[in-house]
Amino acid sequence: MNVVPIPALQDNFSYLVIDEKNRVAAAVDPVQPQRVLEEALKRGVTISHILTTHHHWDHSGGNEEIKSKLPKADVYGYDDRIPALTKPIKQNDSFNVGDIKVEVFFTPCHTSGHVLYLASDPNGSDSSALFTGDTLFIAGCGRFFEGTAEQMHRALNGVIGKLPEETRVYCGHEYTENNLKFAKEVEPENEAVAQKLQWAASQREKGVPTVPSTVGEEKSYNPFMRVDKKSVAESVGKSVDDPVSVMAELRKKKDSWK
Repeated sequence: MNVVPIPALQDNFSYLVIDEKNRVAAAVDPVQPQRVLEEALKRGVTISHILTTHHHWDHSGGNEEIKSKLPKADVYGYDDRIPALTKPIKQNDSFNVGDIKVEVFFTPCHTSGHVLYLASDPNGSDSSALFTGDTLFIAGCGRFFEGTAEQMHRALNGVIGKLPEETRVYCGHEYTENNLKFAKEVEPENEAVAQKLQWAASQREKGVPTVPSTVGEEKSYNPFMRVDKKSVAESVGKSVDDPVSVMAELRKKKDSWK
């Protein structure tokens, strides 16, 4: 399994998830279809699946165009607001892209129909790859547009946090450096935050994407996956015994942070 990040728009990521053996691929959130199609052509693979994490335009806005150019490819998603949807999915659904197994996790909050896709290759030695859309970013999380702190806490810490620590995280936006600056303000003594921020700044100076991270790494520096830590709870004046309240206050603080 080969995962190819494809920068799109101002700071979005689309992805190609390639089964090298069978020369087929899934396109994740292909908002600028031509870029994705050119990448597939360059790599000699056929796109058989179009995976949409949520209905927001900057993720699903390319669906109709790419579907018109790939009429045999199905468009997967949970939300009926997703354009060109042909394969509605739900929690615990799974399907295959060639030999790659893709599992669906329903994580409402950023939108009420947001899903994650976990791709695993039984033929390869690489760890699984999780496509998190706008639920989890490197060192951050999405805004709670259509959900609650309780839902985001479940998504990040009850779903993603329970996956193997080596699981690779491919998120929907290049927000890493800014997220880590916020994380440093939340936990100024956290060495993992300081090291990742230095690395991320170097990557961006070179024009190189910061994806992927891993679930294990996120637990070390992402404040939204550390709501059970005393240092994070105290930064927002909440008790470590109430992680949902910590999540709510942390998101509120981030929403107004500059």
